[in-house]
Amino acid sequence: MANVRHSGRPTDAFGEAATGNRLRAARLALWTIAAILALRQTTVVLTTPSGDRLTDLETWVGPEGVLHVKGSIYDSTRFTGTPFGGLALKPLTRSAEAALGWGWTFGTLLLVVALGLVAARALPQPVSRRTSLLAAPAAVSLLMLSLPVRSALWLGQTSIIPVLLVLLGCFTVRGQRASGLCLGLAAALQPTVLLFAPLLWFTGRRRAALATAGTFAACTALAWAALPHDSATYWVHHMAGVGLGGKADGLANQSLHGALLRLGLTGPLEITSFLLLGAAVAGLALRRAVRYAHDGQLLLAVAVTGCAAVAVSPTTWQHQLLWVLLAVVGRVGRRASDRYVWPVAVILVTTLPAKMMLPDMPVMYPLRDNLVLLAALAAATAAPFLSRTSPYYQVPVATEYAPQPPARFRHVPLLPVLRRVLTRPDLLLELLLIRVTYAAYQQVRLAATGGTNSGGRATAEHHGRLVLDAERFLHIDIERTVNHAVVRIGWLREFFDYYYESFHFVVPLTVLAVLYWRRPVDYRWARASLGFATFLALTGFWLFPLAPPRLMPALGIIDTVHGAQDFSKPDYGTLTALTNQYAAMPSLHFGWSLWCGIVIAVIAPKWWMKALGLLHPLFTVSAIVATGNHWVLDAVGGAVVVGAGFGLSYVLQGPRARPVARSAAGSSRESVKEAAPG
Repeated sequence: MANVRHSGRPTDAFGEAATGNRLRAARLALWTIAAILALRQTTVVLTTPSGDRLTDLETWVGPEGVLHVKGSIYDSTRFTGTPFGGLALKPLTRSAEAALGWGWTFGTLLLVVALGLVAARALPQPVSRRTSLLAAPAAVSLLMLSLPVRSALWLGQTSIIPVLLVLLGCFTVRGQRASGLCLGLAAALQPTVLLFAPLLWFTGRRRAALATAGTFAACTALAWAALPHDSATYWVHHMAGVGLGGKADGLANQSLHGALLRLGLTGPLEITSFLLLGAAVAGLALRRAVRYAHDGQLLLAVAVTGCAAVAVSPTTWQHQLLWVLLAVVGRVGRRASDRYVWPVAVILVTTLPAKMMLPDMPVMYPLRDNLVLLAALAAATAAPFLSRTSPYYQVPVATEYAPQPPARFRHVPLLPVLRRVLTRPDLLLELLLIRVTYAAYQQVRLAATGGTNSGGRATAEHHGRLVLDAERFLHIDIERTVNHAVVRIGWLREFFDYYYESFHFVVPLTVLAVLYWRRPVDYRWARASLGFATFLALTGFWLFPLAPPRLMPALGIIDTVHGAQDFSKPDYGTLTALTNQYAAMPSLHFGWSLWCGIVIAVIAPKWWMKALGLLHPLFTVSAIVATGNHWVLDAVGGAVVVGAGFGLSYVLQGPRARPVARSAAGSSRESVKEAAPG
């Protein structure tokens, strides 16, 4: 009976052992990733010339740093810390050369590792065995990837220390006085940490709250006694840091004060609005934090309070935004499929530049410029984090999967965990992932130059001659003939120019939108195939930069879309700041159009719809050749990556699950039947 579960079935010892081995392997892999990320960050910092790395620390404690100056440390506004921070950094001026190199960088990395370990141990209980094994390496890896940590390492900032002190005071040290001492020291370095004192007070840790306030007052008084002029400058003239460092209305200042200034508010109106909004955010956030602390989610309470500190601080620079990443521990959503939306959104916001998250459109600038602030405000005041008493906290509504159709091959699917889900994925998450994928696509296209513009041009033209020779051997070198024939027919030239410029994104996005709304199962199948195809194409752009026919000087192709090119300029191929003109093989213009045609042909219910869908790749291949933007073999490459994309989707996820009509009872879920092999 000792080896029997509550279900009455004997345990599978071999199955449990296999699961344990997989978890240990996953843990080792995550720690390896964390080590690689740490090594990469160290290499980036230490291989950068001395004058370009650790610039903030060099400004403070270097040979010419402001902490050596006998006058005020705030005369140049380069030092942005508190007077107590300046006092604490003064001893480093005697060993600045060592502190500005290996010692400071590795010390910061150790602080990041300690922060990840403490955060992992502070997760709300109970946690699964998988979570307990993987939480620490996953946390350290996310921290290494985050923009705040990367910024702190690059600049030589001390912003990791206050966050670590708060976590140590809340979760590690014993005794309320010791806890308050840690938080008070953190507040002396970052004054908005004082918001944690009310959190301690209203959660019954009043001695810790008093110790926090007392430690902060003592440190501030010590700094005032040692640096009276600087303390008066900081606390009176600069209003706790306003005006120090970069401009307060700069994009780097992700606080309410910075956002209001960027919106055009100035003077007493801006100050009044900032104080009122800051008080409202702080009050609402503390109320939520107290509730989560009483609920047993103290780490979430700390994250909510920290996000409020981000918003209400007069200046919050990028290296001070770690609090937002801690909010990833909150659970949002009753359905299991929705649980990933909040953590993925937080991770993307804290690890990627804002310009990768939102399009470069003027209408989006107010959101893009304040994206991290909006994430902090959402965590502090609006995100509907679940209580541990909720029945959905531990057991969310299960995800519904389509039955797995039989496959032609024995080991397909290779990844059964990637089963076809019946319900629609979260729209916000999908839009985020599509945007980030497209931003990565743009970055790879920009990087696919083979080095400098001149070097990239030479490589791309060499590859262009190779492609032309191959086409001549195959007797398919029709680009110049088709281009000159189309140029003579005005309406046909205009049609192909318009088709080339207008339908590349519109048609795939329309197909995805229709599938998302009407056929969720097919949407996931089609999206996965498109993603695999695009990834393979990006690899081709990187490995084989190729000049299209219109950028081959001796070929005589007329560029009908972009106009005549001045081939005497070495950078003529860099026509815009948005794309690289040598990312031609394979042709994603044709590849995406072929994907659209195949998806429509497979899914559309009527023959004329299928035929109409297949016209799109036909028009597209005609347009890319007629306008001189691609070789014929580029289209062949596009077809190859699309076929490989569908093939990878088949091998990894299995055959497409084919939906059937809804039941007469009007079920809200789309039922599926067993699909034929293949």
